[in-house]
Amino acid sequence: MRVQFAVVALASAVLSTAAFGQASQAGPKGAMSSPNAQGVQIQGNTNITADNKDVTAVAKGENNVAKNTTGAIKGGTQIQGNTTIKASQKGATAIAAGKNNTAANEAGVIGGK
Repeated sequence: MRVQFAVVALASAVLSTAAFGQASQAGPKGAMSSPNAQGVQIQGNTNITADNKDVTAVAKGENNVAKNTTGAIKGGTQIQGNTTIKASQKGATAIAAGKNNTAANEAGVIGGK
C-alpha cells in the first residue's frame, strides 16, 4: 500500500509540475501575488482540462481531510496571461487516518494550501 501510494503521489507531482511552475514564477509577494489572500484573479484566457478515474478519498478519525483535486485554481492566486492546465489522475487514493492528519493528491492545481 505504501509503495502504491508513493507511486501515485510521484505521478501526481509529475503531472502538476507545469501548473505549479506557472504559479511560482513570482516570489511570495511578487508581481503575481493576489491583493486578496482568498481571491482568484485571472487576466487572460484560462483553459482547464481535468480527468479523474478510479480515485478515492477517505478521512477517518478527528479533524482529518483527505482529497483528490485535479485541475483547479485555488484562492490567493493571481494569473497574468494565458494559462492551460491539463491534469489527469488515475487510481489516486488519499487517506488520512488518526488525529489532525491531512492527505491530498493534487494534480494540476495552482495556489491554495
